Amino acid sequence: QLQLVESGGGLVQPGGSLRLSCAASGFTLASHAIGWFRQAPGKEREGVLCSMRSGGTTYYADSVKGRFTVSRDNAKNTIYLQMNSLQPEDTAIYYCAAARLTYYTCSRYAGEYGYWGQGTQVTVSS
Repeated sequence: QLQLVESGGGLVQPGGSLRLSCAASGFTLASHAIGWFRQAPGKEREGVLCSMRSGGTTYYADSVKGRFTVSRDNAKNTIYLQMNSLQPEDTAIYYCAAARLTYYTCSRYAGEYGYWGQGTQVTVSS
């Protein structure tokens, strides 16, 4: 069964940090671009960033630059989203998604991603 399983969400105070995990099963994460998306209450899903197969990162949400980073552990078939200096506006359901793209390519368009995680809630509040 091909799937992505996310974990690591929760409640954190402003200025705090969380690390989300996205583990793949049934396929190799290293052969896919991995996008992170989020959907806040009452808003449309937006692309946050994307990890290319090469390991490079493309940021789609300017507000997370300098605060969010992504890393891959190919041995564990898992990708991580490290989120620092979290703010209330970061509150959303976060999704990871996988796309078969070329080595140095990413996409901000959800339709290009064939596999999706179930989502994990991140709430930033005092």
